[in-house]
Amino acid sequence: MQALSRFLIEYDNIAKMNPIELNIFSSRIAAVCDEMGVQLRRAAFSPNIKDRLDFSCAIFDAQGELCAQAAHIPVHLGSMAYAMKFVVANVDWNPQDMLILNDPFLGGTHLPDITLVAPIFDAGQLVGFVVNRAHHADIGASTPGSMPLSTSLNEEGVVIPPTHLIRAGVLDESLLNTLVSKTSKPNHARADFSAQISANLIGVERIQELISMLGSPLYQLGITALNDYAETLAKHAISAIPNGCYKFCDILDDDGVGQTEINIDVCIIVQDETLLVDFDGTHAQVKGNINCPLSVAVAAVFYVFRCLMPHHTPACAGVFRPLKVQAPSGCLLNARRPAAVAAGNVETSTRVVDVVMGALAKAIPAHMAAASQGSMNNVAMGAINRKFCWDYYETIGGGMGASSNCNGLSGVHTHMTNTLNTPIESLEMHYPLRVTQYQLREGSGGVGQHLGGNGLIREFEFLEPVAVTLLTERRIHAPWGLNGGGEGKCGRNTLDGELLPGKTYFQAKTGQRLKMETPGGGAWGESG
Repeated sequence: MQALSRFLIEYDNIAKMNPIELNIFSSRIAAVCDEMGVQLRRAAFSPNIKDRLDFSCAIFDAQGELCAQAAHIPVHLGSMAYAMKFVVANVDWNPQDMLILNDPFLGGTHLPDITLVAPIFDAGQLVGFVVNRAHHADIGASTPGSMPLSTSLNEEGVVIPPTHLIRAGVLDESLLNTLVSKTSKPNHARADFSAQISANLIGVERIQELISMLGSPLYQLGITALNDYAETLAKHAISAIPNGCYKFCDILDDDGVGQTEINIDVCIIVQDETLLVDFDGTHAQVKGNINCPLSVAVAAVFYVFRCLMPHHTPACAGVFRPLKVQAPSGCLLNARRPAAVAAGNVETSTRVVDVVMGALAKAIPAHMAAASQGSMNNVAMGAINRKFCWDYYETIGGGMGASSNCNGLSGVHTHMTNTLNTPIESLEMHYPLRVTQYQLREGSGGVGQHLGGNGLIREFEFLEPVAVTLLTERRIHAPWGLNGGGEGKCGRNTLDGELLPGKTYFQAKTGQRLKMETPGGGAWGESG
């Protein structure tokens, strides 16, 4: 190892690393993120984290620039990659500290996604951070599942600005007690916070071990070389897109409280190896909760362009250097406090992907897929009688858009979410619910040369009175096809056969059944 270190340090003056060693270095720090995720999943209590895997882990440098991430949730990771440098710059960091936050306008996404940040020190010097973000099904909102039909941020639960949860290794019990007391099951919430803390602790330990073995100069060299390599790959991918200005517009169904036909406009300007994504013309922020902070919109853009790059591209800040994103302040994608944002993180981010892909399809049609289901099909529910508290939240898969060389996948989570479903066994064990139907929604994918993927049908029977919130999209505007391919079918929500709005809150009686039929994906190419 000493001989290897001397060999690699020789490259310091020209900021290069042996390609093989750079690949090993990249894999090692990515493996730390994977281990953090395993630790979080195994230690968590809630099905939302341990079964659905609604969490993400990443490593950042001392300036808050992304160094590595696991293959977790795109909307988590892209937003953290964009916002972390602003978070860490305003904190006085010391060893064994840990910060907690969920404020969407100060580095978060929406309130259920709670982020813990821990600094990494070497010989008294700050060298980086480990971060994890996990979705809590209960964060003290006005309705069970903490995904209400809200019209302001304060209705969506406890707002946590960047705050020290741990200082110099000492947990702030008062703060933790305050946070968990806002939830319906404080002991369960405490267990999930403890899981997040343990994930960061193992991440800090592993990076410190790596630095101890390599030495801080070599570790920093690896980070620099990794970002430079990623930037080169990103520029190469962008250079394959013809120069020009490519525009597209798509429409959100509604905001749940009366506003309909909500447009998202984009103009993508490609100039050699750089790219500007401008959302000028997008609808102003609305009363309902489909608004999002700019970090969420940026996450969706990052995701699309990351998909254009080779599989071996490192997941680090260098990937995004040639890319600029802007949206007018006060618009749907760059909302101002105290805008409601609970569904912006899930529904609007997904539609941003469709818009960006639609614009790029005009430039590189063979490389773009048709629209996928365009919704995460959010269902949140819990006990009406809060004496017997329980909170359940899930996103439901649907159809993936077809591409120029294959049909779309059926019954999968697409684009900005990368979670699993809640297994029926786990759901029925933890909650007074019975799943009476769960199958593919045959014929819901678009028809064309390559077929769009089919959506899903998932039906719940309520075994006690229950309060339910649905936040769903593509119930009016269907997923579009490409190159003459047909649209996917719109989604459909019903209670005992009666049609429900795409975004709604209701109370159901024992024995009633909620059926969610999710959208199919669009097709690619005309039928033969």
